[in-house]
Amino acid sequence: MLSPLLQPQPMEANADYTEWRNQFMLHRLRLVLLVGIFSCLSFIALNLSRYPEFKSTWLFTNLSQEVVLLLSFWLLHSRFGQQRPSLIFLLLSWSLTIIPLYWSLQVGIANFDFVTWTLVFLTQATFIPVRWQLHWLSQLGLFACFFTILFLFKAPLEPQIVDFDSVFLSLYIFWFCVICNIAVYLYERLQYAEFQAKKELQAEQEKSERLLLNILPRCIADRLKLQPLTLAEDFAQATVLFADIEGFTKISIQLSPTKLVELLNAVFSIFDNLVARYEVEKIKTIGDAYMVVAGLPIACDNHASQIAELALDMLQAIKQFKTPNLKLNIRIGIHTGPVIAGVIGIKKFAYDLWGDTVNTASRMESQGIAGQIQVSNETYERLKDEYHLVERGRILIKGKGEMTTYFLLAKGQGVTSNSRSI
Repeated sequence: MLSPLLQPQPMEANADYTEWRNQFMLHRLRLVLLVGIFSCLSFIALNLSRYPEFKSTWLFTNLSQEVVLLLSFWLLHSRFGQQRPSLIFLLLSWSLTIIPLYWSLQVGIANFDFVTWTLVFLTQATFIPVRWQLHWLSQLGLFACFFTILFLFKAPLEPQIVDFDSVFLSLYIFWFCVICNIAVYLYERLQYAEFQAKKELQAEQEKSERLLLNILPRCIADRLKLQPLTLAEDFAQATVLFADIEGFTKISIQLSPTKLVELLNAVFSIFDNLVARYEVEKIKTIGDAYMVVAGLPIACDNHASQIAELALDMLQAIKQFKTPNLKLNIRIGIHTGPVIAGVIGIKKFAYDLWGDTVNTASRMESQGIAGQIQVSNETYERLKDEYHLVERGRILIKGKGEMTTYFLLAKGQGVTSNSRSI
């Protein structure tokens, strides 16, 4: 059961975990210091109330420990402490345990204060259960310092310590430290495993979010997360674009299925980049047809010009697209008008458009001319002051009857009466 926990893991190599651990140590050290400051004050008050006679040794010991706690708390909030919480950890543990020994030596007795030692070790293991090596260093450093001072000063131990079973006391301290450090080690393994699981979960959530945003606009995705119901909205004005590869049926006969898909992917990827540049909304691809809309799901006034710029760049991109033994051309159709947009269904759902505007834009494309951008009169009215358009004339549009249409040529004012100049 414990083997996965006891197996070493490369935690130090994980920069994210190391940063998290440092922040965890800072937070827990702050908590330990606050608890220590108030607990030390409580012991001072207790000793003053129980022992009316003045004893400088214990008073100076408690006051010195209080000063160390306050100093450590100040250092922890300094730039030094923020960058080196481990040094604050060691300073705190060593000073709190050595201070009683120092003041007892002033009266010629070596105070082996194992109660304070075990309390400090237990507090560290409970509140700061990370970096078990640091806990070992804290304990070993304390023992080394204690015995070094004891050897140098050659002071006798307190009488109650001398009368105590030294072997039992040593074994008790040893196993107390071992248990504390094993607990820290196991807890950190669990923390690291939990950290990694959360990180992997976050990565999967981000991947799912990216996939969702490839299907739905961000604002629509956010709304569906909050209220997963059928969503539909009316937009008074939007501009819809359809683009279609000329002669795609013949091209599909010439190419293998794999090459055909690679070709479509290359072309549509170029279009996708242009859509992102102009911040319009790609709706879908149907075979070799590409559908885009501007003016929704967030309404705007310049939707016609956004689509016009996109269409001109799409036409230019196809002209520059190089394919061996194959020359590509596209038809583009644009129409402006009211649109219904929304998400329906519960499986394989998508953001889609409905209405006469969509049908008309599709007719503008299907009954257009290869290499041209055909726009309706409604779109023309919005573009005529900023773009160069040529009147094609009245043509019969399936399901609509005769309509006056125009060819969008370039940015810049100027309209000719017919399309002979094309």
